[in-house]
Amino acid sequence: MFTTNGELVIDCRNITHYYGNRLIFRDLSFQVEKGKILGLLGKNGTGKTTIINILNGFLRPTRGSVSVLGEDISCMRPETKGRIGLLLEQHVQHPYMNVYQIEKFYSKLYPNWNSDAYYNLISKLKITSRQTISTMSCGQRSQVSLGLLFAQDPELLILDDFSMGLDPGYRRLFIENLREFVSKGNKSVFLTSHIIQDMEMLIDDCIVFDYGRTILHKPTKEILDTFHRFKFKTQAKTVRANQNFLNPEIIGDHWEFYSFVKPETIISIICEQYDASDITVESLSLEDAFIGLTGKY
Repeated sequence: MFTTNGELVIDCRNITHYYGNRLIFRDLSFQVEKGKILGLLGKNGTGKTTIINILNGFLRPTRGSVSVLGEDISCMRPETKGRIGLLLEQHVQHPYMNVYQIEKFYSKLYPNWNSDAYYNLISKLKITSRQTISTMSCGQRSQVSLGLLFAQDPELLILDDFSMGLDPGYRRLFIENLREFVSKGNKSVFLTSHIIQDMEMLIDDCIVFDYGRTILHKPTKEILDTFHRFKFKTQAKTVRANQNFLNPEIIGDHWEFYSFVKPETIISIICEQYDASDITVESLSLEDAFIGLTGKY
C-alpha cells in the first residue's frame, strides 16, 4: 500500500465512473504529494484521459470525491483553477496565432504571468516571434505549450500524453525542461504518456492502472529495484499464475514470469515445484515492468 507523509495536491477517494452502462473504473483511490512527479500508466481504453478530465472538473465522477489543491473539484474557485497548468495531448490551441500573439493572449488570463519564462524557452527554438503555430513542427509546438505553462507559474501541472507525436530529441528536451522547472519551485506534476521510457526518466511515483482497477502505486525506484523477470526451462506443461508468479508465459523453450518476491525465494520455489534448469533473473525497465504487471494484451 502506498502511503504519503506530505501535503496532498490531489486526493481521489473511491471514485467510480460509468459511460452509460459501461464501467470505466470502480472505487479508484490515489493521492499525489506536493513536490512529486507522478505518472499514470495504463493501456489504451483503460480510462487515463477520463481521470484527467475528472481532475480538471470537465467531468464529474458517478460516485466518489476528488480534491485538488485542497478544494473539491465540484466547487473549485477560479483562483484555485488559476494555480493549475493543463496540457492536453493536442498541445497548443489557436494555431492561427504566432509566438508573440499567443503569449499576449494567455498573459491576460493569469495574474502571476511571467513572460520571461516563456521567451527563455522559446529562444532555444529555431523559430521567430512572428511565426504562426500552424507552421511549426510537432516538437516546436510542444515547446511553445511548455513555455506557456511555465509562464503561468502553476503549483500543479496536469499533462495528458505530453509525448504524443514527438521525436526522441524533442521528447528528451521536454523532459529536461519540465524536470528543471519542477525542481526550482517545488511544483507537483500528474502526467500520462504512451512512451513509458520517458516516464522512467521523469517520474518519482508510479500508478499502474488496468481496466477499472489500480494494480499498484509505488515509488518508481522501488518498482525498478524489486520487480524482476524470471526465466527457466522445465518439462512441466503449465506454470500457474499466483501472487508469486505473475503473467507466466512460455516463449520458445523457456517459461518466463514476473515477481516482486526476492529472487532467492523465487529460485527456491522454482527448484521445489519444477524440475527446472537454466534459471535466470533479469532487472527491468519501467516498460518491461508495466508489461509484466498488465500482460501484453
